[in-house]
Amino acid sequence: MRSTMLPFSAPTIDEAEISEVVESLKSGWITTGPKVKRFEEAFKSYVGAPYALALSSATAGQHLSMPALKIGTGDEVITTPMTFASTVNTIVISGATPVMADIEPGTLNIDPDSIRKKISARTRAIIPVHFAGQSCDMDRIFELAREFGLTVIEDAAHAAGAEYKGKRIGSLDTTAIFSFHPNKNMTTGEGGMFCTADEAVAEKVALLRFHGHSREAWKHYPANSSQDYDILMPGFKYNMMDIQAAIGIHQLEKLDAFILKRTEIAQFYSRELADISELVLPAMAPYQQRHAWHLYTPLLRIEKLSIDRMQFMEELKKLNIGTGLHYRAIHRHPYYRALPGFEDSQLPVASYASDRILSLPLFPKMTLEDAADVVSAIKTVIAKQRR
Repeated sequence: MRSTMLPFSAPTIDEAEISEVVESLKSGWITTGPKVKRFEEAFKSYVGAPYALALSSATAGQHLSMPALKIGTGDEVITTPMTFASTVNTIVISGATPVMADIEPGTLNIDPDSIRKKISARTRAIIPVHFAGQSCDMDRIFELAREFGLTVIEDAAHAAGAEYKGKRIGSLDTTAIFSFHPNKNMTTGEGGMFCTADEAVAEKVALLRFHGHSREAWKHYPANSSQDYDILMPGFKYNMMDIQAAIGIHQLEKLDAFILKRTEIAQFYSRELADISELVLPAMAPYQQRHAWHLYTPLLRIEKLSIDRMQFMEELKKLNIGTGLHYRAIHRHPYYRALPGFEDSQLPVASYASDRILSLPLFPKMTLEDAADVVSAIKTVIAKQRR
């Protein structure tokens, strides 16, 4: 057994990030300023997005996507139950109605066939979540969007650096929203990025992220205008600070290396756990892609064990192996499970996964020896708890 706890996740922060933050603190400019602009330009270039706007969180971006795309009361938005609550919460907060499509076995991404079944006359948008860093089947989703006249909003919180058929997530002709939470592939402490190909949407988000302040309206109000300003619409306080962007600038430079290390660990898990019948390992989609490996999420066949998923995680903890729960499906939470269409019977694949999923340790500072400790602990617990 390990002598120290291996966490589920840990950020990789080095001297470059620290020095950049210190420089910001010494400069006296710590809120939104030149480093935010520098980070936006670098991220825009990296993903190939025409517009990139830094925000306080991905949740802020998901929230702003609703008014920016004129989605609200009376509208329905189809998304996946296998996601963090913010994806669905922001739909509800905006006055729209969330509709759950089921997920694919294996990838756990939203199932395009299930999306089709859930489209109604009120449907306005589809929000696919690139689960664990693996891109959804975007061609099929775009086909549905074209057929029914729908907007696509990519929840790319897991997918910084992911690619779909040779294109980076964020560069497709849609809206994509990224997260920089500390457990993501790159971090700014807290933060997010809103990417879009639509200038009108970008300008509206720029206004909404800072009180509807005219200085954010680049098309009509030049940056060197007077200190006077107008409030052009009611907005929010969702701007990113320079001290956050200072971290992100250098995290972005390392993102490809981070993904290579995550891939190495994920491939090790897939090799070493392949013969364990009590596990269902993550599957790769059949189309060309680059998996960002934000998460490694096997399913536990609890019917073959004498303990459930939460007890299994506790047994790993006793062996100094940390784990995560990503995710208990949205329709299993008290607020949502009472809503029509959120019944287990409507979402059988997501319901099955929700009871069995767990996230294994996966972060760039891990070694293969750490990963071997995880594998050893899993085999030990399964051997003791096998029916």
